[in-house]
Amino acid sequence: MPKIIDVKVITRARRNEVVNDNRRYKIRVTAVPTDGKANQMVLKLLSDYFQRPVSAVTIISGDKSSVKRIRID
Repeated sequence: MPKIIDVKVITRARRNEVVNDNRRYKIRVTAVPTDGKANQMVLKLLSDYFQRPVSAVTIISGDKSSVKRIRID
């Protein structure tokens, strides 16, 4: 059963981290939001956090926004 989560992405952070504040996940990435670099880092961090392969994590909506909806298979 896939899991759908809402995330708030903060780019250009000091370190990469995933924080769960019960309403939504906050993801801090050191990457800049150009050429999809931040999105790639978000997918990698979430795959590590949920212990799933990167191919199992997909951005459903918010590709160019800081607020995203993510599907984890």
